[in-house]
Amino acid sequence: MSNGGEGMKRRLRSREWFDNPDNPDMTALYLERYLNYGLTREELQSGKPIIGIAQTGSDLSPCNRPHLELAKRVREGIREAGGIAIEFPVHPIQETGKRPTASLDRNLAYLGLVEVLYGYPLDGVVLTTGCDKTTPACLMAAATVDLPAIVLTGGPMLNGWFHGERVGSGTVVWKARELLSEDKIDYDTFIEMVSDSAPSIGYCNTMGTATTMNTLAEALGMSLPGCASIPAPYRERGQIAYRTGKRIVDMVHEDLKPSDIMTREAFENVITVNSAIGGSTNAPIHINAIARHVGVPLSLDDWESRGLDVPLIVNLQPAGEYLGEDFHRAGGAPAVIGELMRHGLIHERAVTANGRSIGDNCRDVVSENGDVIRDFDSALKKQAGFKVMRGNIFDGAVMKLSVISDAFRERYLSDPDHPQQFEGRAVVFDGPEDYHHRIDDPALGIDENCVLFMRGAGPIGYPGAAEVVNMRAPAYLLKRGIRELPCIGDGRQSGTSGSPSILNASPEAAAGGNLALLKTDDRVRIDLSAGTVDMLVDGAEIERRRSELQDAGGYQYPASQTPWQEMQRGDVDQLSDGMVLKSAVKYQRIASKGLPRDNH
Repeated sequence: MSNGGEGMKRRLRSREWFDNPDNPDMTALYLERYLNYGLTREELQSGKPIIGIAQTGSDLSPCNRPHLELAKRVREGIREAGGIAIEFPVHPIQETGKRPTASLDRNLAYLGLVEVLYGYPLDGVVLTTGCDKTTPACLMAAATVDLPAIVLTGGPMLNGWFHGERVGSGTVVWKARELLSEDKIDYDTFIEMVSDSAPSIGYCNTMGTATTMNTLAEALGMSLPGCASIPAPYRERGQIAYRTGKRIVDMVHEDLKPSDIMTREAFENVITVNSAIGGSTNAPIHINAIARHVGVPLSLDDWESRGLDVPLIVNLQPAGEYLGEDFHRAGGAPAVIGELMRHGLIHERAVTANGRSIGDNCRDVVSENGDVIRDFDSALKKQAGFKVMRGNIFDGAVMKLSVISDAFRERYLSDPDHPQQFEGRAVVFDGPEDYHHRIDDPALGIDENCVLFMRGAGPIGYPGAAEVVNMRAPAYLLKRGIRELPCIGDGRQSGTSGSPSILNASPEAAAGGNLALLKTDDRVRIDLSAGTVDMLVDGAEIERRRSELQDAGGYQYPASQTPWQEMQRGDVDQLSDGMVLKSAVKYQRIASKGLPRDNH
C-alpha cells in the first residue's frame, strides 16, 4: 500500500472503461452514456478514482432513509479529496417492513451488490448501512469483491420516552405485548407506547441487531472511529459522512482493501466487543457470514472461547437501562474498546479504515459516563458472552447470557443439587401461526415447568429464518407474575428482545434436524454448564420417529411463494454457518482476479 507521487499511482480499474486507447470503440461506448447527465470527459478520463455510494436508503427502508441526505455530504467529501462519486441503489431491506422476513433479503442484496461492485467502473465504495441486514449484506459483498470499501452507518434514533421513562425501539414491543395480554393496557396505548419509542429518523436506539452490527462494523475496522454511535439527527452524522467520503479516496490510492482489514484478529476483536456491549444473538450469523466470504476461518465455538467470559460493560436496553443517545455521549465503541484494551482483550495492531491500528484509535479513550459504559469493576454481568449449546436435538445453538434475569436464574438455574441445570416438559409449535393460535389455550397445560419450542422457522423452513423464537408466556401465567419461560427454536429472535432464549438451532427441522422429531410432552434437560440440550427420549424411539417422519415425506413446511424463496432454499446454509449461499463462498477477492468481459 503506497500513496507515492502522481507518476507512481496505480492505474485504476475504472480507466479500463473510460480511458482505454487500445479499445477506442468500447471506451466511446462506455463514456457516452455517462456523459448524458452532465459528467464531462475531462472528469471521467482524469484518472481520478470513481467512488460508488451504495445507497440503502429509500422510503421502503426508513431506518436507512437518512442516507438520502447523508449521501450529499459523502459526495462533497469524495470531490474534496479528488474523487468522482457515482451513487447507486442497493436492494432495500427493512426489518419491520418485509414479509416473510427481512433476513430472506440479506443474501439477495449481497448478490446484487457483488454484481455492481465487480461489473461497473468503480474503484472504491462507501457502504451505507443501518437496519439489521443491510450491514452484513454490504460487508459480505465488499469481502467478495475486495475493492477498497468503508462503512457509513446512518445512526440510531434519538431516545424514546413514554410517560417520563426511556422506551427503546423493539424492546418496548415485547414489554407492551405482555401488558396487553394482562389487560393492563388497551390496543391504542400499545400502539402509542411503541410509536413513542421511535421519535426521529434512524434505526433502533436499543442494542438490537442494528446498533450491534454497526458497532461491530466499527470494531472490525471498516468504519471511521466513533462512526457507529452518532445519532442520525446529530450534526456529527453529516460531518462524519463528509470525512468518510474523503477517506475512501485515500483508501483507493493506498489500495487498502477489506481483506487487509477483516483479518482473523479483527474478527476476534468483534467477538470480544459483542460480549461487552450485550450484542444481538444475530451477530454470530452475520459475522460468520462475512468471515466466510472474506476467507477467514470462524466458527460458533469461537464465539464461546473468545467471548463467553467477557463482562457486560454497556448499560443499554435490552440488557440494561439506557439508549443510543446515552451510548454515544458516553463515548460509543471507542470507549468500549479502550476499556477492553486496558484488560488485554483486544488485538491492538489490527488495521482500520483510517489507516491506523485499532489500538492507536482507541488506546486513550475513556467513558464519559461511568453508568452507561462501565469499567470492569462495575460491570453489569461478569460473564456476558454466548454459550454454545448442543445435544440430541441440534448440533449448535446460542444462548445470550447477558439477558438472563434474576427471576429466570432463580426459577431455572438455582437448584443446589443441579446448578445451571433444569428439566421441563416440551411444548412444540410449528411456526408462529401455530404459536399465536394456541399459546393461551389452557388445554396445553403450560406452566412454569414447560419449555417452549419453535420449529419450522429456519433458513429453509420459514424461509429466511424469522425472528419468532422469543415467545411470551401464556396470559394466565403473566397474570401470576411468571414473565419468562425457556424458549428454544431453529429461528432467530430480535436483538431488541431480552428473552434468554436458545436460538439459531442448527440443523433446523426442515433440514433434517432432530428438532423435527421432538414431541409435546417429551421431557427435556438443559445444562448450561455443560452446554447441552437433550430430549430425554431413548435412541431407539428417536430412530423410530425419524423413520416414521421420512416415510411421511419429511418435515413439512410452507411452499415457496416467490422465485427467490425457492432459489435461496435450494442453496442456503444453516444459521450456525452464517446462512450464506453455499455456492457463493468460493468467490473471494474477485476484483484481483481480472476484469469482467466487455459488454459489446
